[in-house]
Amino acid sequence: METTDNKTAVAGEGKNIAIIAYITIIGLIIAFVMNNDKKDAFASYHIKQSLGLACTGLALGAIGMIPILGWIINILGIFVLLYMWIMGLINAFNGKESPVPFLGVKFIEWFKNI
Repeated sequence: METTDNKTAVAGEGKNIAIIAYITIIGLIIAFVMNNDKKDAFASYHIKQSLGLACTGLALGAIGMIPILGWIINILGIFVLLYMWIMGLINAFNGKESPVPFLGVKFIEWFKNI
């Protein structure tokens, strides 16, 4: 029973960093800097997921510059991105290392060196 309590206490700061990572791009940068010294595995996992979501958002923004078809893809993509972001944030709140839907596994693969 003590080990579970210890894990929860140790993961508390990592959990906070993970939650911060999902709050805007500035939060992602702050979380990255906060986790740079400690290298908490839980926080690193969610920083990678949040970085992937940010890159996906930038790609959607670029696609949205294409008239008509790009606009449609952008609007649909924003709703999917919002769903992915909410799921990632819920996982961080609940202390779970679950990938975000659709691209989460790819984010882990793409950002494994971070």
